[in-house]
Amino acid sequence: MADLTCRVAQFVDERDWDQFHTPKDVAVSLSIEAAELLEHFQWRRPEDIEALLADGDYRNAIRDELADIMLYLVIIARRLDVDLIEAALDKLEKNRDRFPPEQYRGRAHPG
Repeated sequence: MADLTCRVAQFVDERDWDQFHTPKDVAVSLSIEAAELLEHFQWRRPEDIEALLADGDYRNAIRDELADIMLYLVIIARRLDVDLIEAALDKLEKNRDRFPPEQYRGRAHPG
C-alpha cells in the first residue's frame, strides 16, 4: 500500500494536480467512478453477469473501474492523512463486534 501511495503521489505531483484534489472533489470523483462500475451490472441478471465475466474486454473494463476507485481512495486518504489499511482493519473489527457470526450467519440483511 505504501508503494502505491508513493506512486500516486508522484503521479499527482508531476502534474500539479494536488491543488484540485479537495476532499469534496475527490469524494465526488470517487462516487462517479463507483457509479461507472455499477453501470456494468445495471439491468443484468446474475447469470448474465457471470457469462459476461468470461469475456476479457468486459472483465478488463470492470478491472479499470475498480482501479479508478482504488486510486481515488488513495488520493483522498493521503489528503486526509488516513492509513487505509489501518482504517479498514479497524472497521472490520467494529463490524465483527456489530455482526457476530452466530447471529448473522447466512443473513443477507442485518436488520
